[in-house]
Amino acid sequence: MVTEMKPEWNDPNEPDKFSSIIRKGKEQDGQAAFTEKNIRFQKRKSNEPSVEELFNGVLSGNRGLLARAITLIESNAEQHFHKAQELLKKLLPHSGNSIRIGITGVPGAGKSTFIEAFGTYLCSLNLRVAVLAIDPSSSLSGGSILGDKTRMEQLSRNPRAFIRPSPTAGKLGGVHRKTREAMLICEAAGFDVILIETVGVGQSEVIIRDMVDFFMLLVLTGAGDELQGMKKGIMELADAILVHKADGANKSKAEQTRQEYNRILHFLQPATKGWESKAYTCSSLTMEGIEEVWDVIREFGNKGKSSGVLDERRNGQQRDWIYSLITDQLHYSFFHHPTVKRMLPRFENEVMAGEKTAASVVDLLFQAFLSREK
Repeated sequence: MVTEMKPEWNDPNEPDKFSSIIRKGKEQDGQAAFTEKNIRFQKRKSNEPSVEELFNGVLSGNRGLLARAITLIESNAEQHFHKAQELLKKLLPHSGNSIRIGITGVPGAGKSTFIEAFGTYLCSLNLRVAVLAIDPSSSLSGGSILGDKTRMEQLSRNPRAFIRPSPTAGKLGGVHRKTREAMLICEAAGFDVILIETVGVGQSEVIIRDMVDFFMLLVLTGAGDELQGMKKGIMELADAILVHKADGANKSKAEQTRQEYNRILHFLQPATKGWESKAYTCSSLTMEGIEEVWDVIREFGNKGKSSGVLDERRNGQQRDWIYSLITDQLHYSFFHHPTVKRMLPRFENEVMAGEKTAASVVDLLFQAFLSREK
């Protein structure tokens, strides 16, 4: 039986404007009726891989799980911290077998272009190359373009290469604070060469020196880099200086610039004990000089291993890493302390109003931080 029902506010003069018909349901053959009440819906389980799955995936060279492992250690979420540390602990014995190369330079020097040409050449030698490209983060939104992978189009398609862009997250020197861990994961995945490209912001770039074995500085001709390099002090940290874009009409100028840099380097203390830093020319367009750069790095690695300098450097880097993590942890703990979080906005206003000095406010905040009251 069909029952027609209309609401009280319907217009009787226009019955066709609204009507609601209730029909009795009819069960089809072979179809179960849903009559159970109070059904509890469960949230779908997360497909986040376990530590063991990530561990096995990284060691087997699974690129998808390698990327997810790096994402895990880059996460700032508290629930991911212990899982990331457990993974790193398991992978640590499998790391340390690659050559770590840091590449810096002024903006426009062609760092990404060089890395693509250099990385492609290394892949042609049957070497596996991992590129950790650091992109600058916005100081306003915190966002990052992460465009390095698009600028290395040819290398990103190479099956022997892995490119991982990461934001700086405001870290001094343009080096993301998790870059060290990402480097260890890539080493455990069997990559022979780790290339770390930084944003090239100048003086603070020296932080990368404490992460790599070999440090390269890319420069251009006719840009006043000679004087600027001396002023920044980066040249004192470079194991090699590459005068890039040495092709075409610029080739003769590049050679002249190389000689000028070598004269400067002659008066500087070597960045690595027992190694003489020199300047070289190269072109990513013609590939001229790329092979020579790799020969220099291999010679550096052989000398460093035989003399024990590389082991000594890596041990020192491990020690510095401890202090770096302590600083990061203290920074996090201080600004997440409940009392500090409550007091800081009021103190900021009082300092801006001239009621308190900045030094007195810092002293009060640390007293609150060090006290046992939460």
